[in-house]
Amino acid sequence: MVFADLHVHTTNSDGTLALPEVPSAAHDADVGAVAITDHDRLHPDLDDPLTLVSGVEIVHGIELRVDAGDQELDLLGYGVERTDDLEREVQRLQDDRVERARKIVSLVEDELGVRLEVDFEPGVGRPHVARAVVANPNTAYDELGPVFDDLIGDDGPCYVARQVPDFETGRDLLRDACGLVGLAHPLRYPDPDSALERCETLDAVENHYPYDRPVGQAPTDAGRVDDAIERFDLLGLGGSDAHGRTLGKAGVDRDTYEIVRRSLPMPPT
Repeated sequence: MVFADLHVHTTNSDGTLALPEVPSAAHDADVGAVAITDHDRLHPDLDDPLTLVSGVEIVHGIELRVDAGDQELDLLGYGVERTDDLEREVQRLQDDRVERARKIVSLVEDELGVRLEVDFEPGVGRPHVARAVVANPNTAYDELGPVFDDLIGDDGPCYVARQVPDFETGRDLLRDACGLVGLAHPLRYPDPDSALERCETLDAVENHYPYDRPVGQAPTDAGRVDDAIERFDLLGLGGSDAHGRTLGKAGVDRDTYEIVRRSLPMPPT
């Protein structure tokens, strides 16, 4: 049974839930704890590593994109205590995100011959562009997936690369600021085995999430995640990677969450 959904996005990045709506969504899903892990951005309304809101424990986290050399990976930091270095890096990343979004929108508009309505604010990402394409009455798209497949995915004609920190830099920034640092959705990357080897210097890895394969590829053996957990003495975590309004599709049980809770800075008494 899922007690804690430890991978949730809000409108602070590319999710559709505003932070005040999270407790209600958690109650609807019978979830007692939620980690807010917005992309490359700390949540401005979360001051503490752990906050109790309307009976739901909210873990302040972050999902940070890093360059591992052979591929880009997503690191999850849980229980953020803000540091100057992390604040500076996320500000740089947000500036880069806005500039990147402007370039992607320009490319998509040229490709489709339309004008898109996108707010170029901190947290903007490709899902915002995809939603604008679907919302535009002059395009043939009515779902987000094909927009990524045809236009803005990593191999698409309108893709623009981001300027992200290298793995070691990102890991160390999160180590200094967070109680736990883990690898997100390890089987989604083009080379899952290489991604899992990077867990040697991490605390955790997601082994519960609502997809089990690299994007566009065949299913992979989830047992390799269990092997990495054993080899590197990792905590197996998970979450729904929610960008919509439904929580609890994946996560961890109460006992595992208690281990997470005890690892966070300044846990509530």
